[in-house]
Amino acid sequence: MEVTVQEAKTHLSRLLRRVEAGETVVIKRGSERVAVLGPAPVVTHERSIWGSLEGAMSDDFDAPLEDFEPYA
Repeated sequence: MEVTVQEAKTHLSRLLRRVEAGETVVIKRGSERVAVLGPAPVVTHERSIWGSLEGAMSDDFDAPLEDFEPYA
């Protein structure tokens, strides 16, 4: 669906109901498209943390590398 900026200002609540129903609304100024109203991304409250990755760090992870000994 395409509407003008004025129509969007006047009927924002109605347009938001259409977006909630899955529709995308294009807002135009004259013949130029200036914005798109669409559903917001679904937010999950799951955190992505490094601890959930598979594998493990080696025991010597913090040990200095031989190539860098002259700089220590």
